[in-house]
Amino acid sequence: MAPKLKMKVCSLSGVKTLGLQLLSSRDYINNLPRLLSIVSPTYPPNLVLECLLFLQSFFLPLLPDLPSSSSSPLDISSHDPQLIYRAWVRLKFDDFIKSLIDVFVSPQSDETLKEVVLDAIMEFVKVANGGKFSSSIYHKLLHSIVHSSDAVLLGVELLSSKYFRYMDVRYFTYISLGRFARTLEGKVISDFKMAKEDGINESPLNPSLDHVICNLYCIISHVFPLESLEKPSRPSIEMWSESAGVLSRECDHEHHPEEVTSADAIAKKMKSKLTKAWISYLRLPLPLDVYKEVLVNLHQAVIPHLTKPNMLCDFLTRSFDVGGVISVMALSGLHVLMTQHGLDYPNFYEKLYALLVPSIFMAKHRAKFFQLLDSCLKSPLLPAYLAASFVKKLSRLLLSVSPSGALVIIALIHNLLRRHPSINCLVHREDGDEEGKDESKTNTVISDKIDDSKTSAMPCQKSGIDHFNNGETNPKKSMAMSSSLWEMDTILQHYCPPVSRFALSLGTDLTVRARTSEMKVEDYSSGSYATVFGEEIRRRVKQVPLAFYKATPSSLFSETDSAGWNFKLEAEIAQEINERDISEHFYSPAKRQRKDGP
Repeated sequence: MAPKLKMKVCSLSGVKTLGLQLLSSRDYINNLPRLLSIVSPTYPPNLVLECLLFLQSFFLPLLPDLPSSSSSPLDISSHDPQLIYRAWVRLKFDDFIKSLIDVFVSPQSDETLKEVVLDAIMEFVKVANGGKFSSSIYHKLLHSIVHSSDAVLLGVELLSSKYFRYMDVRYFTYISLGRFARTLEGKVISDFKMAKEDGINESPLNPSLDHVICNLYCIISHVFPLESLEKPSRPSIEMWSESAGVLSRECDHEHHPEEVTSADAIAKKMKSKLTKAWISYLRLPLPLDVYKEVLVNLHQAVIPHLTKPNMLCDFLTRSFDVGGVISVMALSGLHVLMTQHGLDYPNFYEKLYALLVPSIFMAKHRAKFFQLLDSCLKSPLLPAYLAASFVKKLSRLLLSVSPSGALVIIALIHNLLRRHPSINCLVHREDGDEEGKDESKTNTVISDKIDDSKTSAMPCQKSGIDHFNNGETNPKKSMAMSSSLWEMDTILQHYCPPVSRFALSLGTDLTVRARTSEMKVEDYSSGSYATVFGEEIRRRVKQVPLAFYKATPSSLFSETDSAGWNFKLEAEIAQEINERDISEHFYSPAKRQRKDGP
């Protein structure tokens, strides 16, 4: 028997002594629990690293001979000492993996320690299952990350930068995340049923559940997309483990041994697992910040890689029906499904029309929204009343938005008038007396067979009346075809010179498509006061208006410019009032009479 070690364990020299003895002989096997106890976030990093190296060197040669974790821990009836020893070492190995995972997810561990620990865990994932990918160890790692109550971004970024480039790591990541999402979905449903039995119509808020959902998104959003599988090559199917395990068994190599075919089969399996993971995740009650981020990235990072993108139609249509900023963010994904995957959404244009409110011009994602709005209204099959409703709604917004918003509206109206000649009647309407002269040019919806007396009584010909209903949410009932774009004449007098100059482009005959071209909405969609001002000061002008003053002006406007208005500062007005009150108090006739006396 080895002599009892009488030295302080919690020192670097003591750890080295215990580790060297453990590696030298089985007689020092009792040093194993003592070293395992040091692998903890509460110990100094240098001691943890030293123990990790010794324990890794101890377990790696023994892993092929150890029983699986699913077998019974210790068979008391067995008299084989080797079997009992291997089963006990297997238990200690499982404890070692658990301790490593605890160190990895702990906020007390620094980045260097986390990286070394992650490398050790992934090395065991690589070799612990007989050379195949150990999905059980990897599942435990992801489970701890997902259910961690602390920030997990650092650990996820380490995992992503070093291991998500391997196909089998990504494959089993999607499998584990799909399981977590389905488990959480079942928990949410059960909580809702219990709340409903208690008379509560909504599921109670659970902050820990929201945190788990955020951690899930942190992992699933860091998994690399599958562009590398579109053109199979050797690096695109790089595996972490020597044998691909499940991937090798599930992909058919018997009839198609070529590398390209096997890569295609792996790509199909990857897309299948990716689809299941994302669909399961999107069924969860996402927190608002995660919900917005998912909608923003869905059309680029997820939809192109799904086996059936139309499976997202329910999620996107529900999001688009919410209204406000959520609808704006859902528009990108919905537009992809409608234009590329044949999704039919009957009330799409009504919902899109309802989004045209002044607040949309201050939204964070307004640039993308205006580009998609222009794209959605590009079809020549759009009914005239619908195009007219959008043009009229946009022109009414011209009167209340900022200069940058006015520029993008003018660009949108310009494109709509050019694409749909049937609504050019809105640009200029004559009175009822001249209806017969201009009816052929304006192409109104009024029939040519109606006589002049009846036509003159139509509401659209009443001078000074705009029958467009700006508050109507249904474009069919907005009566836009009975109106005119009088707002465009008003905007020619806009206080901002770039807006008034840009509005002149609508005065050309846009029905002659050969002489005009569409405007690029993206050039104006992300504008602001700063961009408008910057473009104006960079603009070269040939004639500069000059103003001469005999005295330096103290205000922007003078009282002679606007009779009855006072443009002085509040402080100056208050001072004049005080001086007048003092003058009236001391120098009024009544005061002087009392002072002089009889």
